[in-house]
Amino acid sequence: MVDGPDSPGCRVYLITPPALDPVPFADRLAAALDGDDVAAVQLRLKDVDDATWRRAIDVLRPVAQSRGVAFLLNDRADLVVGTGCDGVHVGQDDMPAAAARTLLGPDLTLGVTCKGSRDLALRAGEDGADYVAFGAFYPSTTKQVTALLDPDILAWWSEMMELPCCAIGGITPENCAPLVRAGADFLAVVGCVWNHPDGPAAGVKALNSAIEAACAQ
Repeated sequence: MVDGPDSPGCRVYLITPPALDPVPFADRLAAALDGDDVAAVQLRLKDVDDATWRRAIDVLRPVAQSRGVAFLLNDRADLVVGTGCDGVHVGQDDMPAAAARTLLGPDLTLGVTCKGSRDLALRAGEDGADYVAFGAFYPSTTKQVTALLDPDILAWWSEMMELPCCAIGGITPENCAPLVRAGADFLAVVGCVWNHPDGPAAGVKALNSAIEAACAQ
């Protein structure tokens, strides 16, 4: 999923709701991915057992991969290789990035949450991350946010490093422009797609339209 020098600019990084029934959700995921460009899907499940993880992966991974969209797991680096996923995203309270890289091997995607820390981002790059994630930039309904970041951290990273960066936290079509202009390679979103009044396809389209408009400014 990592953008190269000839790939398009900022892209949508779609995170699933933390609780879902995989079989009916597969149709919603397919609709979202058929709506417009999506770089990756991250399966994010909270407080479920391994069997539930594996069942969700078996149902949802083919939906993404058959459309050329990377399918990543949140936290569970130990499940990636055996289930045919494309990579993992780890937070600062999860498995260390270096340990996750060891489990993944050299070729699968590793993303690392760095919150608002430049030092953590630099360390993640040294530990083998393929992208770093900064946030939150706006109030979020999925995680408690104690302090909001300035988009300047995206500009600093983009000017200093070739490693892609992902912005996360309360992002919508209405507020994403400063993040796009600051240099975010990916916008990680949940609510603005899954809660869109016209459905997830419309949510993905609206976000891509906003990204395109911001790039044109």
